Amino acid sequence: MQNQNMSDIIEAYIKQILNTEEQVEIRRNEMATHFNCVPSQINYVINTRFTEQHGYLVESKRGGGGYIRIMKVKFLEEVDLLNEMIRIVGNSISERDAYAVVQNLYNQKIISKREGNLILAVMDKAFLQALQENEDAVRAGLLKKLLTSLRYEA
Repeated sequence: MQNQNMSDIIEAYIKQILNTEEQVEIRRNEMATHFNCVPSQINYVINTRFTEQHGYLVESKRGGGGYIRIMKVKFLEEVDLLNEMIRIVGNSISERDAYAVVQNLYNQKIISKREGNLILAVMDKAFLQALQENEDAVRAGLLKKLLTSLRYEA
C-alpha cells in the first residue's frame, strides 16, 4: 500500500463497504479522524470518485447529526443504465467525466475493454481540440451517439 495515496485508500475503504452493503453512511469528521486526514480530503474523495458518472448517488445532511450517504446505483436492465448515462452526459461533458462514464460501462460489463478504449480514443482532448469547436459539447454529442447505439443490438 506504499504506492497508494490517501484518496485511493479512502476510496477503497468506502468501496469495500459498498461491496457488502447497499449504502454507506459516513460522518466526515469521524472518517477524517479514522484516516488521520483533514475533513476536506474526505470531501475530495466523495466529490471526485463517487459521482453519477461513476455510478453512485450521494446524499448529505448538514448539521450536528449530519451524514453523507453513498449508494451504488443498480439498474435492472442494460438499457436503463444507458439511458441514465445519456441523461448524465447532457449537452457538455469534460474528458474526465467522459472517462468515468466509459469506465462505469466497462465495470458494469456493458462494453469490453477494447470497446472502451475505442470510445476513449474518440473522446481524447488532443483529438477534439483539432476540431476547433466547443470540445466538451462535441464530446457530449459523440458520447451520446455511441451510448444510443449501444442500446440496440445489430
